[in-house]
Amino acid sequence: MHKEDIPTTYYGVPIEGFDVFRRCWKECLDKSDYNNRRNQVNSFNSKNKWTKRGIAIVPLKFNVGNYPTFMHQAGAMVNLYLDGSVLIHHGGVEVGQGIHTKMIQIASRVLGIPVDKIHVAENSTYVIPHATDTAGSHSTDMWGMAVKNACDTLVDRLAPFKSDKPDGNFADWVSAAYFSRVNLSVIGYYQTPDITWDWATKTGRPYPYSTFGAACSEVQIDCLTGSHELMRTDIVMDVGKSLNPALDIGQIEGAFMMGYGYFMLEELLWDKDGTLITNGPYNYKIPCVRDIPAEFNITLLRNCPNVRGVYSSKGIGEPTLCLANTVHFAVQDAIQSARADAGISEVFALEAPATPDRIRKACGELNFTKL
Repeated sequence: MHKEDIPTTYYGVPIEGFDVFRRCWKECLDKSDYNNRRNQVNSFNSKNKWTKRGIAIVPLKFNVGNYPTFMHQAGAMVNLYLDGSVLIHHGGVEVGQGIHTKMIQIASRVLGIPVDKIHVAENSTYVIPHATDTAGSHSTDMWGMAVKNACDTLVDRLAPFKSDKPDGNFADWVSAAYFSRVNLSVIGYYQTPDITWDWATKTGRPYPYSTFGAACSEVQIDCLTGSHELMRTDIVMDVGKSLNPALDIGQIEGAFMMGYGYFMLEELLWDKDGTLITNGPYNYKIPCVRDIPAEFNITLLRNCPNVRGVYSSKGIGEPTLCLANTVHFAVQDAIQSARADAGISEVFALEAPATPDRIRKACGELNFTKL
């Protein structure tokens, strides 16, 4: 953990909100009951030779955004229609992460109308050209601000008509604006501020902000087969002031399980001719329902607004994937107990993915005469 008064990254950029990092760490320690469970794991391992448990807790600091700087820009178009409905075009790609839902929520908040009156069009470079890639966990930050900027302009354009007919509804004001020849189609644009980086001097701010978190995972391994069970995972994540807690929790769970596949299951193998042989579900294993932790606890850190995000929120798409390394470290912890029983003291390396054969081999030679 950083100890200086103003902690910095290894490349010299001050870490804003480091108190949030410490809060995530402390809350994860408390909610996971790490210290008591650490003792319980040690007690279990002292009584069992062929089945071992391990536990690990890891903090996280994840830079949100992409580099280089030109990628920090976004555009959106918002159209108002005479029936009071709204159509949003933006450059973010919906791949199940809920970006369309959040765009609708942002527009609803600015325009002051129900979400069922707002629709999102399919992505098209005919309408929104040069869209930055949907990556870096900052898609909602950028396109959300572009949508907000467009909606703010529309609110200003409708203001005189709302003032003239305060007891009217949204459709009334839109119709009045249309018959007064007011443009009801607006392009919103946003560029993330204060993003600079000089490679020569290694100074500046390459990313707008960081997302923080911590996770604790406990596993049980079978030393004879190398199989493992993910018994429990506790995650505490800083998502700023969440735009949609249900979506954010889903993103945290999904990203963690994707990372679990990376660290524990998904192994690429080639034959001697260089042909990929792990080319299908039979021999390339991805996480399934039974791989989800038996107990899976997600906590969104409270009272940590992000001044650099849309409505004080933070990006959450990718950060939690990294916290799946807690499973890998917990397996290493369990293996260490097995090796100690076998009298093996050498440091060992457990490559990722930690497949059953690698776990079994890492446990060392087993003395079956003492079964």
